[in-house]
Amino acid sequence: MPERPTQTIVFSDLHLSDAEPDDPRRPMWRAFRQRAHFVDADVIALVQHALGRAEAAGEHLELVLNGDVFDFDPIMAQPDPPASRLHWLARLRGLGTEQWMSAFKMGCILKDHGELMQALGEVARRGHTLVFVVGNHDLELYWPDVQWQVRQALQVGEAEQANVRFCEWFYLSNADTYISHGHLQDPYCTVPDPVHPLISVGGEPRVRLPFGDVANRYMLNGMGYFNPHATANYIMTATEYVAFFFRYMFRTHPQLLWTWFWSAHITAAITLAEFIRPALRDPLTVEQRVDAIAERARATPAMVRQLAAATVPSACTNPLMIMRELWLDRGLLFVAMVYAAWQLVLAVNFLFPISPFWVLLPFGLLFPLFLQYSFHVKPETFAKPLLDDGMAEQIRRITGAQMAVLGHTHQPTIETLGPLQVCNVGFWSPAFAEPECKRRIGTQTFAWIRPLGGGQRHLQLWEWPPGAAAPLPYNPAAAETVKLMASQRQ
Repeated sequence: MPERPTQTIVFSDLHLSDAEPDDPRRPMWRAFRQRAHFVDADVIALVQHALGRAEAAGEHLELVLNGDVFDFDPIMAQPDPPASRLHWLARLRGLGTEQWMSAFKMGCILKDHGELMQALGEVARRGHTLVFVVGNHDLELYWPDVQWQVRQALQVGEAEQANVRFCEWFYLSNADTYISHGHLQDPYCTVPDPVHPLISVGGEPRVRLPFGDVANRYMLNGMGYFNPHATANYIMTATEYVAFFFRYMFRTHPQLLWTWFWSAHITAAITLAEFIRPALRDPLTVEQRVDAIAERARATPAMVRQLAAATVPSACTNPLMIMRELWLDRGLLFVAMVYAAWQLVLAVNFLFPISPFWVLLPFGLLFPLFLQYSFHVKPETFAKPLLDDGMAEQIRRITGAQMAVLGHTHQPTIETLGPLQVCNVGFWSPAFAEPECKRRIGTQTFAWIRPLGGGQRHLQLWEWPPGAAAPLPYNPAAAETVKLMASQRQ
């Protein structure tokens, strides 16, 4: 019996997490995570639509969830009874990435998304393929206990377990499409060794996190009016930050500057400390590890090694990049200015007694230089595209693919780069232009790859409007509107 043609649906960046409880004292605190904004119903509708279309055409459906499907970063729930050995930072900002901690957080996520998981499981139960590609926000899917929890939630029987795959960072669909979340091409979210993601801290193995996720956990979790799913919501000019503070935080979170100051230092320290730790690897099982990654990704061991070598260097190789993204360079420069002005006044006071208020004179002379530097520093997050012609050529030579599908940047696009047709599937997670969650940013987009005959397939970008019963071809004009909104906030 000839093999059925494969129809592939790819979407990413759902950022499924636990529901944020209402807080009457701070009604806008992390409001974008409240249950009212869940996208589960639309995802279920898309899955059912795709199943119906594939089976009506007698085709095999391959549903690829391309990274950041789950988001472990914002979960701040604690075990009950609490674990006495928890570090104070874990109690304040959420659990770390040891296996039992990751399993606890996954349990929190699955508890609030049961219907969605059952709908995804229907794909595997009906003989089709369900693929989870790991992104930077769900790196903790590495753990066997976490994968077991997901399989249980999918309610997939023993006979259909092989229809569910967990891929470390990429997947080859039908030998013609390279699918990867894309975070390994982002210097702020890449990791030093994607093949071996574990490090040892205090004698315990844990998943190594990149800078972007450490910042989300230890800084943005304490600044809940900023939505990490929308860069326009937290990457602003100094003037916009001041206006934002007085509009939203002055009465409910007046200690914002202190929260930023200490959590930014914690973020930088943890990021750099974890970056320099060696990866945990057993020399006796290195080849088995590479072989297992290749088998799950439908690739070869050589492809795994070559793609791992093609990842971009981490921003941690240049700590100044980290400091700039955290605003620590400006914070430390401001402290240095105050210190220098005070030392100058002390020196003059040693010769001629003067009022301490004279410190304002040298500080006032230095302050314009501080402002000039501050306004010339631009955020570099997503400043460069994930792929260029050269990287597209490498992917083609390594994998033999004609198409590439990415996510991560939350910007839906489809274009030709070198020898590849490249699609970014955008995002589904709720993102809003303001903490009140009134104006939604973006549209729910996905890639649909369908057989054309003769072994060829066609890649197209689609969108699923909220509450829709069927998809629509993607409208690039809508994306330009989203970019315009974002640029107006930056």
